Amino acid sequence: MNDDHGVAVRSAALDVLLKVSREGAYSQLALHHAIEKSGFHSQDTALLTQMVYGTIQWRLTLDYHLKPFLKKGARTKPWVKELLRLSVYQLAFLDKIPHHAVVNVAVEIAKKRGGQRVSGFVNGVLRAYIRTGGPDVQTIQDAWERKEILHSHPRWLLKRWTSQYGEEATVAICKANHTPPDVTIRVNRLKWDRKACLSTLREAHFDVKEGNLSSDAIVLKKGKIIDHPIYKEGKVTIQDESSMLVARALDAKPGQRVLDACSGPGGKTTHIAELMDDTGEILALDIYEHKIGLVRSQAARLGLSSIKTMVADARRTGEIFPKESFDRILIDAPCSGFGVIRRKPEIKYEKTAEDVASISRLQREILDANAPLLKKSGVLVYSTCTIDKEENVFAVQDFLKTHPDFTIDTSLVERLPEVVREKSLWFADGMCQILPQHFGTDGFFIAAFLKR
Repeated sequence: MNDDHGVAVRSAALDVLLKVSREGAYSQLALHHAIEKSGFHSQDTALLTQMVYGTIQWRLTLDYHLKPFLKKGARTKPWVKELLRLSVYQLAFLDKIPHHAVVNVAVEIAKKRGGQRVSGFVNGVLRAYIRTGGPDVQTIQDAWERKEILHSHPRWLLKRWTSQYGEEATVAICKANHTPPDVTIRVNRLKWDRKACLSTLREAHFDVKEGNLSSDAIVLKKGKIIDHPIYKEGKVTIQDESSMLVARALDAKPGQRVLDACSGPGGKTTHIAELMDDTGEILALDIYEHKIGLVRSQAARLGLSSIKTMVADARRTGEIFPKESFDRILIDAPCSGFGVIRRKPEIKYEKTAEDVASISRLQREILDANAPLLKKSGVLVYSTCTIDKEENVFAVQDFLKTHPDFTIDTSLVERLPEVVREKSLWFADGMCQILPQHFGTDGFFIAAFLKR
């Protein structure tokens, strides 16, 4: 590894880590901006991505490894702490990078940013770590602390998931959260089919295969799809496979009137429009103007005209629309995001039990506000990208208790693929929970209701 080159890649990684930890940036977006700005080749981009996500994912473990080498009570500058985490991640988890190269690059970065004294400190800590190998996690006496460090997930989350799903499933969730996600794309069925798309991508030397949860899905193992003409021409959309199940669950028919109450950034909205043959009307709402802008741009790129957008609070829809004015309603509710930790690993450190309770109240308010807008015999789908039962199963049970005119739609089980029926968790035939380890997709919850 050329030191100057190594410094450039690791400096970029350090900048992204600082944006996430100090400025509250989303890792996914900060990393994307860094890659676009850098001009790195694909190999460097892959390493940059691995280092950023790995350092965030394993933060609790890395801090435990570093603890013996940092003086108790001494204040380490945030950027120095992130540089040490980044370096120890490479030493502990990446076996193809020589230890001396990791140390040399870290020292060079420290010298440029903080001078000789800081570089000496970084050099001393890393060399001491290499000599001893860091502390043994298995020697931690407290069981929950040991699990917290071993899996690098906060213990309150581990306790919560263990109580909800059991210890074995919780360990599997943590392992899945440390696995890099695949990029999946959805074929725009109004313009062509999956077979033609696969052929086109293979001719362009993309490494692709059929998805196994959605007939519209293609898993992209290698290649940058947004640079390919088929993306610019609106023939495909980037979307996780489990997310693609939501539009199928809604079962909207051509010509119907649909409300998507929390639509941004538009992945599910546009999928619904495609399944409706771009007929009828889809009212896409979101409380944030920039998210509605994303819905509009997606619809325009895909050539969809049935989507109408509006900036609106999903809790105030009763003030905008008459009762019983929609055939289908989708509430893809704001949530804790615990199903997408692979993509946004910082979530597990930022969210608290109080946050979950607050979000859960918001979800119930949105459900209550939109229920009267559904026509009799209509279908309402409630979905989240979380795995927390308070936001999912318990929210549905509360809704059914307070809305006797609604019943669970047991035909949902028939609308989802056989593999989902067999391998995911079902709480009655109208409530499906996909955990991240089930299919290597995002964790997702889908429930369907019928209005009597």
